[in-house]
Parts: sequence; structure tokens; C-alpha cells
Amino acid sequence: MMSDDTLPAPTVTLDMRGTSCPAPLLGAKKIVDDLRPGEVLLLLSDCPGTQDDLFSWSKYTGNRIARTERRPDGSHAYSIQRGRGSHLTPSVVLDLRGVVCPGPVVEAKKLLGSMRAGETLKLVSNCPGIADDVAGWVKATGYRLLETDEIGPGEFEFYIGKS
Repeated sequence: MMSDDTLPAPTVTLDMRGTSCPAPLLGAKKIVDDLRPGEVLLLLSDCPGTQDDLFSWSKYTGNRIARTERRPDGSHAYSIQRGRGSHLTPSVVLDLRGVVCPGPVVEAKKLLGSMRAGETLKLVSNCPGIADDVAGWVKATGYRLLETDEIGPGEFEFYIGKS
């Protein structure tokens, strides 16, 4: 499960367990299209293809899969946030996919140390556990976690602001 303190509570929950693809994606699309920017749909699905469908769809729509969680019954819960219309523009991008933890946090810390107040770092990582590591590190250091996007299964983009 991914932790993202900035994610609002779901506006709508859609339970698509027991349906096969593409029904979960089509149901989610219909509801997300009616949400206001920033609002969240919680989609429940046990279809194994839903995750790939959602991540592919989100790349083309500007919506984001903000959180995924495996549930005790074997299904998955997907928090889908309606696109805001504006997207953060990072000052610097640090793509550390393939680098093991704690490497991404160590490198982000070094880079943020040389950045000016008000600048934003985009950290990209697929290290297992990175979402919780970054959330804890940001809270401990006083940086601001502006946004977290899960751009693929276990692959994240973190937008970190320097105060």
C-alpha cells in the first residue's frame, strides 16, 4: 500500500468485484469523467487486468492512480484522482529507477541541499517501499511532498518542494 497524506478521501466508491475486464475500467471512466478536478474514486476490482488497464488509461487522460492496495479478499482497491488541469513543473528531475533503497532518498537529499527555496524536485523510483520511505523522510526533514503519482505498478513520481 502506498501512503499519500495529500490524497483526499474518496468522493465515490465503485465495487466492480466479480466483473471481468474491461468493465472495471469503463465503470471507473464513467464516474471519473463526472468528478471535479482533485476528487477521488475508490475502485474495487478482482479482475487481474484492471491494474494494467488503469495505468495505461491514466497516461492518456491526465487522471492519476494515486494509490493501489491489495485487499485481504485478494481484490485490489485503486484510488483514482481526477486530473487537476494543471500539473506541477519540476525544477529538476531525478530518475533513479533501478537504484535500490536507500539510494533514491540519499540522492534526493543531496540534490535538494543544492536547490533554492521554492524549487521542486521530481524523484522517480521503483525501489520497493519507496513511497513510505519518501513520506517519512519528507516529514522528518521539513521538505514538502507536493504530490505522489504511481505511474506504473510499484513505480512512483514524487514532487518534493524545498521550503
